[in-house]
Amino acid sequence: MKAQVKPLELNLQFFAEQTYDPDNVMVSDSKTGTIPKSQGTLIMDDVMQNSKIMQLGVYEEMDKQEKEFDYFAEGPGAYWVNESERIQTSKAKWLKVTMTAKKLGVILPVSREFLQYSVSDFFEQMRPKVSEAFYKKFDEAGILNVSNPFSQSIEQSTVAAGHVVEGDITGDNILTLEDQLLEDDFEANAFISKNQNATALRQATIGEGELKQPIYDRANNRIDGLPAVNLKSSNLPKGTLYTGDFDHLHYGIPFDISYKIAEEGTISTITDQDGNPINLFEREMVALRATMDVAVMIVKDDAFAKLMPAPEA
Repeated sequence: MKAQVKPLELNLQFFAEQTYDPDNVMVSDSKTGTIPKSQGTLIMDDVMQNSKIMQLGVYEEMDKQEKEFDYFAEGPGAYWVNESERIQTSKAKWLKVTMTAKKLGVILPVSREFLQYSVSDFFEQMRPKVSEAFYKKFDEAGILNVSNPFSQSIEQSTVAAGHVVEGDITGDNILTLEDQLLEDDFEANAFISKNQNATALRQATIGEGELKQPIYDRANNRIDGLPAVNLKSSNLPKGTLYTGDFDHLHYGIPFDISYKIAEEGTISTITDQDGNPINLFEREMVALRATMDVAVMIVKDDAFAKLMPAPEA
């Protein structure tokens, strides 16, 4: 008699128990992948709340490495019309631009004991360090043109547009800085400064005699009535201010943050107190490598200007 084949029975409970849960999985069992959604969202929130580009710029949704979009460069005009007359029309000018994301990575060595953390707890501990490394590097590239993988930055735009004012932080120089934009039909909507400029800004005034008044509102961190953000970077010289119409600065984040954990190897870019590279095996440490993809694009160079200290004679 032919043996009867029993239908395949799936143990659904078994598969349900195998569902990945970052709260119950140790780091030692999950050394590579995408950062869990809850922690990844918190890291991304930290980056977006602290990055000056992301605070001031225009967000563009991205789901791949490149995004092409149309930019409204010049609008149609309006016309006075008499009764029953045909309304005139003028052409609007649209430009097609492509924004490309670049990979940004950070490596953080930590104690080997972190392997015994749950994945959720591990990234909760790492979140401040990872997010700070990301937003500082992104801002230095997109604003200051430091280690910049992109073809653009605010620093490059100010030079290309010829919108560079040399001198001290004074009320008159700040007005001159804003006038650089007004001459090209742009109006500043924010400033980028740094904490070390606070004293000079408090001393900056406009007007003469009894009409003299401060140009800086310290309580609300506003310069000439416009919001100011402070960039924490040693690469931004004291006495430097950037301003612009930040509606012409776009950024995007196409993918989730990914990670990998290594237990062996030497990290050449991180050194100890003696200047020696960190060897993970010798020090019984592990290293977290986290990567995210970000994009930045400036659609009009003329929309930005810079005040910088005059070169010493």
